[in-house]
Order: sequence, then structure tokens, then C-alpha cells
Amino acid sequence: MPSTRPSAKPSGKATTKVPKPPAPQQDHAPQQDPASQQHPRGPQDPQPPQHQPPPPLTGRIPVLDIAPRVHGGRRPAKAVVGETFQVTATVFREGHEAVAANVVLRDPEGRLGPWTPMRELAPGTDRWGADVTPDAEGSWTFAVEAWGDPVTQWRDHAQIKIPAGIDTELVLEEGARLHERAAAGAPASKGRRATLRAAAKALRDTERPAAARLAAALTPEVDAVLAEHPLRELVTESEWLPLLVERERALFGSWYEFFPRSEGAVVREGQAPKSGTFRTAAERLPAIAAMGFDVVYLPPIHPIGTTFRKGPNNSLSPGPHDVGVPWAIGSPEGGHDAIHPDLGTLADFDAFVRRAKDLHLEVALDFALQCSPDHPWVNKHPEWFQHRADGSIAYAENPPKKYQDIYPLAFDRDMPGLIAETVRLLRFWMDHGVRIFRVDNPHTKPVTFWEQVLGDINRTDPDVIFLAEAFTRPAMMRTLAAIGFQQSYTYFTWRNTKKELTDYAQELADETSHYLRPNFFVNTPDILHAYLQNGGRPAFEVRAVLAATLAPTWGVYSGYELCENAPAKAGSEEYLDSEKYQLRPRDWESAERTGATIAPLITTLNRVRRTNPALRQLRGLHFHPTDQEAVIAYSKTAQDKDGSNTVLVVVNLDAHHTQEATVSLDMPKLGLDWHETVPVRDELTGDTYHWGRTNYVRLEPGRAPAHILRVLRPSSPLIGGSPTP
Repeated sequence: MPSTRPSAKPSGKATTKVPKPPAPQQDHAPQQDPASQQHPRGPQDPQPPQHQPPPPLTGRIPVLDIAPRVHGGRRPAKAVVGETFQVTATVFREGHEAVAANVVLRDPEGRLGPWTPMRELAPGTDRWGADVTPDAEGSWTFAVEAWGDPVTQWRDHAQIKIPAGIDTELVLEEGARLHERAAAGAPASKGRRATLRAAAKALRDTERPAAARLAAALTPEVDAVLAEHPLRELVTESEWLPLLVERERALFGSWYEFFPRSEGAVVREGQAPKSGTFRTAAERLPAIAAMGFDVVYLPPIHPIGTTFRKGPNNSLSPGPHDVGVPWAIGSPEGGHDAIHPDLGTLADFDAFVRRAKDLHLEVALDFALQCSPDHPWVNKHPEWFQHRADGSIAYAENPPKKYQDIYPLAFDRDMPGLIAETVRLLRFWMDHGVRIFRVDNPHTKPVTFWEQVLGDINRTDPDVIFLAEAFTRPAMMRTLAAIGFQQSYTYFTWRNTKKELTDYAQELADETSHYLRPNFFVNTPDILHAYLQNGGRPAFEVRAVLAATLAPTWGVYSGYELCENAPAKAGSEEYLDSEKYQLRPRDWESAERTGATIAPLITTLNRVRRTNPALRQLRGLHFHPTDQEAVIAYSKTAQDKDGSNTVLVVVNLDAHHTQEATVSLDMPKLGLDWHETVPVRDELTGDTYHWGRTNYVRLEPGRAPAHILRVLRPSSPLIGGSPTP
């Protein structure tokens, strides 16, 4: 007899012992033909292929096209603790019989959690979905259960037949029997079973009119019990799919990149420059923490080679005191597990990490698998490099760029050796407090290499986060995310128009959000976009607002708050006097004193992000129409402990001119009716407005380039439980 009870409880703590998921159907070996046993075929007369029928595609009720699914289910979909995401599937059955479905989560301990009812996302599409929220880190699985829903089927028919007087008593008796069956599967606690039995009794009460008997089975109380304990027939379970749940920092955070050697450095004309150290760099940490950053990211901190060392502005003729490029790793002082002597000692680094931790900052370390010609590996492991026809080692190139001071690695001659050494190095720095790595150019190394390295690390240390710096083709970026990288750099820097931003942000929030987590860096030591070069301070403000509100993780490279925007030359995205090649001390106190900094805006953005759950998520992004191409509007919605949190952002993309526009809100996307108006608080200014379906905005570069509006619902504590006047 088909099961009539859920396999997992729809609410409350699950206590059911978890059965193992059914083993996949195996093809049985074909039986041998007796004739072939009597007359065996030799090598010259091979056995003809045996064609086996494929295993069934579906169960009794088809459950197809489940999402999220990564690489056909071979890699896990991703979420972080407390993150809500949607599971969808196509569910249908023969004829016009009613079906229903639910999602079941299995936690890392193998326990079944409360199942979540699904709903048909659009009538007639057979596409069902439900929002689920895992509450612990680890390797989860999830499945979809579909089932025949005889009570809903009966209700649909009864509400047509009873008013028409068709088979009245027969229909009511069938309903009574269904409610009795449902009652048998419902618990007696809280009157659940009694509610369903009372409905069955009412359906048989011939002393009452038929319409009243039917109404007694359609009450909200009956609905609530059936929603929690439905009568299920022909239950069909999908395959179980993997889900990796990681810590929140894998999705949400604010990053600040700076060069320790520049902090506290002394550069005077005619004198040898004096490098900053970890001790002087630690003095910058309180200001970084005060701006609300969560992660401080350091470029390579290792010894730098001298062979083919680059001078200022990528010069090939360095002077005797030029400091070189940190990514040219390795010298007689050591390689990837050594500290540059100018920065201090390993003990100094440990002290830097402790100071950061005291300020609630995590230290992210650059991990660049490449070498200077002076790296110890060059002599110890010549097989790890690509040698040219003349016997020389090939240096790195990205035409027209040349990196004569850097040797890339060749992986195919000794990949096991490189994997072992990479894992050793990562664990070395993990032992010194590093739990986040920004990986330089991972797309120039084999995907299978990273899959094995990251798999080894995260099997024992699942809290370690890897950011892929892969400005490359979409297929590679997506694959790196799928095989283990927790975060990825993106094309955000090069998306500046309204259409570019809308299309790209929607792609990240919808199409790839279940495995690729973007990190929106507004600039890097390598990238100074023309928008920033030509837009001045207003451009820096606009891009900061966009990055901080479109993505749950964003980052800035030191100097952004000072709006540094001088390019090396026209048409170049390189900085003039780039910090990659020289020490670059900055006068932070003077900038703060004169107001030549946008640090106050950055501080406000990070505060707003922390206090609005909607801005801590990637999903739930929706764009709203505006009548000006230079004005973009979008919203995010999330649930928090106080209810729904909705943030609406409107930005003037024109860094040179004031723009006036009408913003037309899609009210249902904000959880509102089309006719409603609600108070909204500007998180940048503290002003409160009343907004409805259409709204006028005037946005002036340098003064009010954007609105970040928190929707204040009647229950919001900010408005005392009722709308402001």
C-alpha cells in the first residue's frame, strides 16, 4: 500500500532515524546464451554488443530537472549558514490528478531535517519551488519528494460538485474518509488529530446543509493541520544531491588590500628608501577596522628576487635600491614559506595576525604559485619549470605584457610533487593564523590541480576560504568556483553602464549564485579603470556604492579612499608610480584633516551592510525601471529576526552631471501591493521619505550620488510600530 505519511517531519526537530538513500539501479549482466557456451567465440569472432534497456527515468510521479545542481550533481551546490536559497524541480503526473512536493534536507550528521512544502511557481508550468535555510556548516544533501494529493484533488472537485448538486452525499462521504485517513497520520498533540476527525464528522452530518458540511472541512484550522501533516500517496523521492554549507565569510565580507612595506616607509629624495615593517603596518589596522572592514589582504610577503628585477613603473633598468615586485617570489633568503627580511620576522607576522584578530579583522594572504629566477625551487626542482629550446626557463607573458622577473610553473612533469608542496605551504601559513587565501592567477594552472589541493585543505579545515583571482573566460571562472574556490574576482570593474551592470549582476544573483560567489573589488594594484581615471571623486563614490550594495562581498585596494586616479599613460589601466614596483607611503592624517578622503562614505557603507541582512546576500536582487539611462535602481530583500528586510538602492551613474529621474517600483517585488506607499529611510543621510509606485529622484555627483533606502514597514522598530506621518 502506498505510504500516507511524510518521511520527515514538516516542522520541529527531526528525530527520525535516517535510512540510507536507495542505491542507484545497477544493470544486471546478461545471461549467456546456451549456444554460446557450447561454441565459444574466439578472439577472431568477438561477442556482439549486448544492448540493455536504460534504467527508468522517473519514479511513479516524475521529479525532473532539480536545481540547484552543479556539474550534474557531481559537485555540491553552495550556501552559508543561515542563507536562504530556492530548490526547484519539475513535478507532474498523468491525467488531472493533484500532486504536491516538498524538499527534505539531510544535515552533515545524516539526520533528516524538517521538510519544506513546495509550491507551483507559476500555474500550469509544473515547476515547483521552496526556500530552504541550512543552519550548520558541513556537507549536506537534499532531495525532492513528490506525491499524489488526494485531499486537494477532492477539494477541487467538491467545490464544483456540491454547489451544482452533483453526487452530493457520495462526494461528502469520500471527503470524510480522506480526512479520517489524514487524521490517522497526524499526531494527537495540540488537537491536530481531533481537528481532522471533527472535519470528517461534519462532512457526514446530514442534519446540516451540504454547503455548511463542506465549509467545515475548508477552515483555516483544517488547512493548517493538512499543511503540516498532509495525506500523501504514491510518494516518489528524487536522488539526493550534495550541498556544501560554509561559514558566513565565504559569502559576506568587506576586504581591504594594502602593502605592509608601504606603511611606515620612509622615502626621501637622494636617500635609500626604508621599507615599512609588520610592526609599522599594524599601526594602520585600527583605521582599517574603524572603516568597517572584515578582511585585511596582504600581497606576497616573501623574499623578492633580484634577477631581472623591475624598477619604478615597470622599468627594466632598476636602481640599486629599488624594491622589486612582491610577486617575483624567492631569493637566497627563501621562498614561499619565508618572510621578506625588510618586513621583519615570522614572529612579527604572528604579532600582526594577533593584532588584526584583536580588531576583529581576518588576515588574507596572497598565494602566488610562481617564482623569481632566484627562487630555491629553480635549482632544487628544475622539472617544475618549462625550458625553452635553448635551455633557458620561459618567463611569464601576457602579451603585450612581459614579466621577465617571474617564472611560471609547469605542472605535467611532476603534478603530485607540486600538489604536495602546495598543500605543505598552505598548511604552513594556516598554522600561523591565516584562514583566507587570495590565489593569484589560478586560471593559469590545471583545474584538476586546484581540485585536489583545495579538496585536501577543506577536508580537514572547511573554514579556510580561497578567493580566485581569475580575470579570464567565463567557463574557467565558473569551473574554478564549482571545483572548490569559495569566492571569485569578477568583471565588475568593466561593467559601468546601466545595461552592463543590470545584465551582469542579474547573472551572478540568479544563474550562478548556487556555486560562484563574487567579490566586487572596485580597484586593484593592476586595475585602474578609465571610469575612475576620468570621473574624479564622484566616480569613486559611485563605484563604492555599487560594489557595496550589489554584492555581499566587496573590496578596495589602499589609496581608493584618497581617489588616486593617475594612470601610467593614456589608455592604460596601470597606476602611475604603481605600488607594485616601489614603496608608496601615504599621509593618512593629512587626508583626514583636509577631507581629501571618502573614508567616511566607506565607513557608512560597511555599517549599512552589517545592519541590513538584505545586503549580506547575493540572491534576491531585482532591478526596477527608471526613465533615465544614467540612473539605475535595484532592491534586495531578506528575512531577519525582526521580519522582512528590504533595501532599495538608486544610483546616478553619471559622475559629471546631476540627473533627475522617475523610479517605477515593482511593488510586489518589495512585498507590497501596487497601491501602497511606505516610509523609506535613506541610510546615507538619515532622511525619511514616503515612496510608492512612482517616485522622483534628483541625484547630484559629489553631494548626493545615491539613495540607499531601507523600507520601513509598520512593524519596524525604527518607526515605532506605525508609519511615520
